[in-house]
Amino acid sequence: MIPDEKEALLLHEKYGSDERIVEHCKTVAAVSTVLVEACARKGVVVDGSAVLAAALLHDIGRTRTQTVHHGHVGAELLKDEGVDVTVLEIVKKHVGAGISREESQALGFPEGDYVPRTIEEKVVCFSDKMVGSDQVRPFEEEVRRFIRKGHDVDRLRRLREDIAQLMGEDPEAVVLSRLQRSTPENAC
Repeated sequence: MIPDEKEALLLHEKYGSDERIVEHCKTVAAVSTVLVEACARKGVVVDGSAVLAAALLHDIGRTRTQTVHHGHVGAELLKDEGVDVTVLEIVKKHVGAGISREESQALGFPEGDYVPRTIEEKVVCFSDKMVGSDQVRPFEEEVRRFIRKGHDVDRLRRLREDIAQLMGEDPEAVVLSRLQRSTPENAC
């Protein structure tokens, strides 16, 4: 099953997500939708329903843990709900800019590779990095956060480059221009 928006929000309710988590997930879904549409304009096929579901549900694991484990914990919760494996993989791999097999072993994750590989996984992971709380922000803010925390900045930048190559344009610019055009103060 690939949950639609209503079903995803009901899952948040079932697992006790607070409003902050839900609003963050909705904003990530909005960014992801912009990227899926931009890919479609370039002829890049993306599973938009899986991206939307995963974006809406990517942080459901935060109802159980506020650690780096929330991705795979959320995927397990959703697996028990019968959610499609494509969505589970996206949720599992959205943390950071991905977590390698070696890093995941050191962190005590279940065996596996947690680096986004498919376009769907990359779109949701990148979209999450463009959103602080429930606000879209410049990508460089996330780069600075990665530097402060000692995370893999090169992997983060490669994530952006991968999406840019597929789209043929800068994903951050696409997101910011689209969302800026839709704000009330820019309306005609």
